Amino acid sequence: MPELRKRETAYKIRIGELLRGSQIFDQSQSGTLDNINPRLLHVELGDKKIIRVNVIANIVDKFESQGETRFASITLDDGSGQVKARVFGEEINKFQDIIQGDTLLVIGLLRSFKQELYILPEIIRKQDSKYLLIRKLEIDKKNRPLIPADKQKIRAFRDQIIELIKISEVYQGIDKDEIIMKLNNIKPEIISQEVQRLIEDGLIYESKPGRVRYLG
Repeated sequence: MPELRKRETAYKIRIGELLRGSQIFDQSQSGTLDNINPRLLHVELGDKKIIRVNVIANIVDKFESQGETRFASITLDDGSGQVKARVFGEEINKFQDIIQGDTLLVIGLLRSFKQELYILPEIIRKQDSKYLLIRKLEIDKKNRPLIPADKQKIRAFRDQIIELIKISEVYQGIDKDEIIMKLNNIKPEIISQEVQRLIEDGLIYESKPGRVRYLG
């Protein structure tokens, strides 16, 4: 029975962070014809060796070849940087129903051509544009420890969040990203932290993913 190969982790990552990583190539190809475009082994970022990624970004450009070699590319931009996703041959169908301006979730393998990093997509899904902000907050919260403000400021922030959620009951709740937009005097990571605490304390609840309502 053939050995099953473990699928590599698809890291949730911002494009700018990915581009800061170091591309590590197969050095065994040195001195061969393949040395012109050596095989990418992984992107090294801190203690991570990244082979697959999970990004959410907008399409800012789309191209499809008209020649004998069939390929297409889209340029993805999440506000921190840009990277291309490329497909070849029959895989071009993956780009058939997407257009410039769409927001996509893309999961795929990292590849490199002439040391330009790109994604070979495995999964492509259209997303609401609000998920760009949600993904940014998710990654920021994971990668950057929150420096707590003093207790008096936190209480004031908490009261503002609660009041906004109360007012929004006439609209059957409010999206978390809308809270961030309206309360732009508060850091997004603090809002996310306090919303989660309010849920845990039973003062609010998620009526559906990403939308909260007041319980009191």
